[in-house]
Parts: sequence; structure tokens; C-alpha cells
Amino acid sequence: MRLLELVEAGDLAAVVGELGTLTPEQRAGYAKDTADLREAIQETRYQRPQDEVAARYAADLGCQVTPGATADWIARHRNAIPSGAWTVDVLDLYPVAWRAELIARLDGPEAKLTAGWLRTVEHVVRTTGCPVPTSDPFLFYWLPDRAGDHGERPGHLRGGAPGSSLTERLRADDFTPVLLPLIVAHPGRFVAGRPNWLDMLTGLVADGLIDREELVRNFFADLADDPPHPHYGAGIVESLALAPHEHALVADERAALVGTLLARLLQDGTRMETAPPLAFLRALAPTPAENTSVVRDHVALLDGSLPVAGYAQEALTGVDEAGLLEPDVLTEICERVLPRPEKKIVRAQLAWLDRKIRRDPTLAARVLADVAMTFDHRDTSLQERALGVVARHLKTAGDAVLPDLRTAAGRLGPGLAERAAELLGVSGEFTVVERVADVLPVLTGPRPVPGPIGTAVEVAQEVAAVVANDWDVVPFERALDGLVRHAHRDRSALSEALGPVVRRKPRERYDCTQSDLYDVARAVRGDEPRENAVHRRGDSRYARVPSLPGAMLMARLTEAMDVIESGTQPFLLAVPTHSTGALDAAELVERIGELEDLGVTPAPVDLAQALLRVTPVPDGSDASGEEVLRAAEKLRSDAGQRLARWLREGGLPRQSSTREGWRERKPVSSWEMWCTPLRSGVVVDPPFPPAAAALFGPYPKRKTSLGEPAAPFWVAQLPHHREELMARDYMESPQAGRGRTGILPLVAESGGPAEYAVHLALAIDMRLDPDTVVDALLVLAARGQLDGGLLGEQIEVLIRAQWLESNRAHDTLRTAADTGAYGTVWSVLSAALPGLLRDTPVRGAGAFLSLGVLCASRCGAKGEIPEVVAVAGRTGSSQSVKNARLLRDALR
Repeated sequence: MRLLELVEAGDLAAVVGELGTLTPEQRAGYAKDTADLREAIQETRYQRPQDEVAARYAADLGCQVTPGATADWIARHRNAIPSGAWTVDVLDLYPVAWRAELIARLDGPEAKLTAGWLRTVEHVVRTTGCPVPTSDPFLFYWLPDRAGDHGERPGHLRGGAPGSSLTERLRADDFTPVLLPLIVAHPGRFVAGRPNWLDMLTGLVADGLIDREELVRNFFADLADDPPHPHYGAGIVESLALAPHEHALVADERAALVGTLLARLLQDGTRMETAPPLAFLRALAPTPAENTSVVRDHVALLDGSLPVAGYAQEALTGVDEAGLLEPDVLTEICERVLPRPEKKIVRAQLAWLDRKIRRDPTLAARVLADVAMTFDHRDTSLQERALGVVARHLKTAGDAVLPDLRTAAGRLGPGLAERAAELLGVSGEFTVVERVADVLPVLTGPRPVPGPIGTAVEVAQEVAAVVANDWDVVPFERALDGLVRHAHRDRSALSEALGPVVRRKPRERYDCTQSDLYDVARAVRGDEPRENAVHRRGDSRYARVPSLPGAMLMARLTEAMDVIESGTQPFLLAVPTHSTGALDAAELVERIGELEDLGVTPAPVDLAQALLRVTPVPDGSDASGEEVLRAAEKLRSDAGQRLARWLREGGLPRQSSTREGWRERKPVSSWEMWCTPLRSGVVVDPPFPPAAAALFGPYPKRKTSLGEPAAPFWVAQLPHHREELMARDYMESPQAGRGRTGILPLVAESGGPAEYAVHLALAIDMRLDPDTVVDALLVLAARGQLDGGLLGEQIEVLIRAQWLESNRAHDTLRTAADTGAYGTVWSVLSAALPGLLRDTPVRGAGAFLSLGVLCASRCGAKGEIPEVVAVAGRTGSSQSVKNARLLRDALR
């Protein structure tokens, strides 16, 4: 039992010594006990002294009976404890033949031993004379070990080779004749992802230990059979730096790799996803002759993202310049490339066509017909470039091409039409594209809200839908009203129906959202509130100052719980009648009248929300409006009299959000100190509950950032006062506003004036979500509520102050123009251009001018813009100057 006592004492040296005094049979008798001692420290081995842990593992290893059991033991515990000198001492206790069989069993890919254990394996090979392992794990160990990557050998481990360099050590190592050829035979699997291996192998080539031609051939055979990740493949090929004859030597393998990479690029992807295969392709450097077999693949790539299409264009250019591209294929290439919006690739295509005519003038007529496709491009500068190519080679092409060119030139903008007419010998100017009215969205009006929910089961279903997806306002409003109605009618039935609904909690939020309707459902059932329940959120770990709309929603939900608990109010007043959140005045009069008949005083927050939603009926309205006013004035309760006065006075007073002098204000780094909307607020009498009054009252500066982005219920709380909404929390943190822009189309569909704050939101959010901004802009235009001049000036000021990137603003307006809203976009551009061009034009001014040419010509705008004329009069041939001249001419 002395061995077990030494193990428990943690005396490593004594354990190894005691193992040496025991016969194999005696050691085998301790196997179960040593295994139990090792298992006892499995969970705490990293907290124990290293010698104590090693003593237990050494004893367990020394008590293994067969080479097979020992090999299994080493494979299982290879990462549990580092191999050290004690492993050699323990293994040396076994006979030579036993150890040789152990090495044979460890010589397999499944072993996957660490470098420390592989040093132990080498020691056993050296001391027994058994064959050296030839599996990949040992090969991965051997060459870096000879390079010195594994440091000094501990103690009395035998192995390694003498010499001051890798080459000297390999020459002196008797393993080299066996192992090095195995590595050279399949170098690809050793090098991928391990740049140091490639350096070692190419260094051995220089030192004469490896034949370079054999290495290159085997490398590419491996790469073709099992292509590495493109990121690694590019590095391998670039490091090899193939000579021309080597390039030809591995032509078949490179062709196979090219095919694999092109198939990957046909799937396209993000720039990060396509960059590695593109780099690998460029490193493989297929010749034009090699690319002829994959021309169709390259043509298909022309429809991909810009980096992918750019590579395909380069490859096809090489094929064409080698005289290997069919004319019909070149025409197809032009059909794919020339309409693309990216200027770089279109310019490159025009340059390719220009060079082709210079190389072979006999093709001028056909190639110019391809060039003329560019006359359809939306960018005026590219149209002008294409017209320049036509001008250079028209004489060479001859008169036969003139009819096709004249037809195509009819699609040029007015600024270029006169030049084209003179060039192509047309009397007068081409007929400019017909001037058309703006194509704007068809307005359908807000959707009516269905009536109250009929059954408790339907209420539960609606609540579940809102908790799962709280974006839409109408389901939420109906569900909240349904909870109040059916709790008043039969709370026990509703409670039973809500049982499955409350099992799934909504996602925790920092701000109050419509999914917090869940807490009202739990209150109906009398369940224990969750930690972040809406009515106890101020005490929660999620506590944060809510948004103003969030605070209002929180007040409504909390009040609904009180109404349900008291059982006094049978329904809610504030349920809207339209999807925008608007509430028909006649409907509200009827609801308050019903509560009067029941002798019920409305809950204050519910009444306040109803008043903010009700559609105003001011003095001088039509007969139906007067009828509503008379009905309201007949109401006897305080709530009824307040509604009558509210309707007669036109509802909430309007307030302007325009900050005086914002155009001249010097830009500063602080958004709040510069052009944020005014939000001085109004006070109504009698006062509203605090949460409701905050929506339109004086705006207190927030002490914390918003917890959640803006949501549709924000808009539905003030359906007739979108300026007040957009002037407050929406504008609080434009730097971190991603996710908030989804409400912009809803704001456009909402009611009330659309002035400074609404237009500023469109301008500043062009950098966050251009498509959503376009949707909102077009809706406002269709409703006749877009102030193009105001928006244009705001865009100009924001660009000058570097709050908005010019390319983002241009792309947004370009997208709007592409829908057919040329006049709308021109109303914005005509206001923005003077400021963008004044003094030193902003970067990207040329793009705005080009868009201006398109829009002005399509909508028939006329009238001089002095700043455009000034830029057009400058010397030079920059895009800004060229486009300014075109716009000047179009406006005449």
C-alpha cells in the first residue's frame, strides 16, 4: 500500500521510484485504486500543486497493463496535464517490445497528441529503435520542433538533432529521409493556415533539401483536391511566387481552383465575404487563354456586387485584348455593365470600348452601337463620356451607324442633346424626353379600426399577438380595451382565457412598449407582477428615464390596471377609430355620453389621450361638424363640457418648431446647441395629467439616452400634432438613432402641419435609412405637404455642418427621382444647390448637379440659379463644372 500513500502525499519523485520497485503484475493490481485517486481530483486539479497532480497521473499511467490500454490512456488525458520528464521515467519501466508496440498504436491521426507528449514519443523511438511514426500528428510536431519552435527539451528526454539552423539539424537528423518526403508529398495540408510552415519549406528549397518543382506540383495537387479557405489559398500562392514555367506546370490544378472560386463568387455576398476568393483568383492569375473556357461564368459575375463585377470585367478585358472574345459576347457584356449605377465600372467599360476601336478600326460601327447604350444611363457625366467616345470614332465608323446613334441620342438629357444633334448631323435639337408629371403614391386614407372585441378568447388571442409583435397600434388598442371591457363583464372567464398567454413573458425593455400589455393581462388574473412590470419599473434594475411617449403609455397601462381592479369604467374612451390613432369626434361624444348615463367619471389619463386623439371640429365647420359640436355641448358631465370646449377651440394649440436664424447659425459639435427644433411647449387649462402634458408642454432636457427607438405608438398618441412629436424625444440623439426611422412613413401619413421638425427628421435620417426617408418624402409630396424649399435648405446646412454625408443625401434624392418624382426632387435640389455651390462647392456637388439636370429636364423646370451659372462659368473640366453647364443650359 506504500504506492497509494505516496500518491496521496503528492510526492512525484517517490511515486516514480516506487513504481520502479514493483513488477508489472504488482503495478496492475493497483490500477483501480490509482484510477480512483486520479478521478478524485479531476474537478480541482487546476487549483492543486502541479507535483501533487502529476503524482496521481504518473501512478495511474504506470499501472496500465497493455500497450493498447496505455495508448488509450494517453489519448484521453493528453490535455489534462502537460507531459514532462516523469512520463519518460514511467514508460521506461516497460520492456522495449512493449514500448515499441505503444508507439505503433500511437501512430495514427486520431491520436492528436500535444507537442509535449510527442517529444515523449520521440524519446521512446530513440531508446527502443522502433520505426519513427509517420502519421500527420507526428509530422506536424517534427518539423517545427527541428526549427526550434518548441524550446529546450526538459531533463533527460532524448531527441532532436544537432546544428545551429533548421537545415543543419535536418541534415544531421536520421528521421529526415523518412519524414521530409512525406511532407513534400502533401504540403498543402500542412501549410493552410500556418504561414510559418510555408516559410520553412521554401527555406529548405533554397538550401537544396527540397526540389522546388516537386514541391510546387504537389502543393497545387493538394490545393485542387482539397481547396483551402480562400484567405489562406491566396497567401500560399503569393508566397510561392510562381515562375512562368511553374505557372504552366500546374495549369490544370489552377484551372480547377479557378472553377471552384468562380462558383463561390456566383453566390455573391458582402465585401468581406467576396474579398478572399477574389484575392485567391488574382493570386492564381489565370491567363486570357485559360479564361476563355469560363467566359460565361465571368459574364454572369457582371451582375454581382461591384468588387465581383469589377474582377469579371478585368478578366474579360484580358480575353478580348487577346483576340479571344466573340463580338456578341462583348455586346452582352455592355448590356450588363453600362446600365449599372456605379460610375467606376461604367467608365472602365467605356475605356475598354475606346481601346478596342483604336486596336481594330474595322469594328468601330458595331462598338459605337454598344457605346450608345450609355445614353440611357441616369448619370449625365457618363452620358457625356460616352458621347465623347462617339465623337472620337464617328468618322471611322462611317455613315451606316448614324441611324442607330441618332435613335439612341434621343434619350440624352437636354444639356447634351444640342451637342449630339450637331455631332450626328441632325437639323435642330433632338426631341427631349417628354416632360411628365410626378409619379407619386396613390393615397388610400387611414384604415378604420374594427369595433370592440367580442369574446374573452378573442381578447386573449389579440393580447398574445401584441406581446409577440408590438409594432402595430390597432391590435394593441383593441386588446387593451378588450381587457377592460371583458374584465368588467366576466373577469373570471377572461382570466381563464389569458392563462396560456401569460406563460410567455415579453422581452425586457428599458422603455415602456406595447408588449407591456402583458402586465395588464397578469393583473386581470391576479398573478404576481414580474420584476420589470410596467407599474413597478421605477424600482427595477431596468429603471431608466422613459421616453415621453413611453411615460404616457406607462401611465395608460397602469391606469387600466386600476380601472380593472375598481370595475367602474366599462370601456376606454381613447380607442382610436382610424389606424393613424385619430379618434372621430362624434364617436367620442357618444362614448362620453354613455359613461354619463352610467354615472361613471372617465379615468383622467384615458380622457387626456382621447382629447389628444380626437379630430378637431373648429368654428366655421360644415353642417356635420356643427351637429357634433351641438351634441357635445349637450353633455352634462365635466368630461363632456371639457370635450365641447376642446372641440370648439380646435383642440391643442399649434406651436412652431422653427428655430429662428437656423440658416445662419454657426455649426457647432453639439447637436442640441445648433439646429434642434424649438420645443417651448404650451400649457392647457385645466391641466392634463403629467404624462399627457409632457407630450406637448415645455421640454425638459433628458438626463439619460433613450432606451428604445421610436415606435408607431408614439405617432398614434398625437395623430394631429406630428410637429410636437418630432420636435421632442425623436430629435434627442440623432447620432444613435438607428432603428427609429421606421415611424417616418407613419408620421407622413399622420395629421397636423409638417414643418421644421418633420422635415429636419427627413434630412438628418437620410444617413440612417434612405429608403424609409424616400417613402415618407413621397407620401408627404402626394398629400401636398412637402416643403421642398425647407427640406433642401436643411440638407444643405446639415452637409455644410458635416452632420450629413453628401453622398447619402444624393443617393436618397436619386432614389426618389427614380420613382418618377422628378418635380418633387427638383423642388428640394433647387433650394439646396445655391448653398452647396456657394464659395467652395461641397464635396459631391457634381453628383447633385447631375441629378439636377435629370430632374429639371424631366419636369420642365426653368429659371436661372446664380450659383449654378457661376460654377458653369469657371474654367476647367471637372464634373462639377461640366454638370453645372448642362444644368444651366437645361434651365434656360
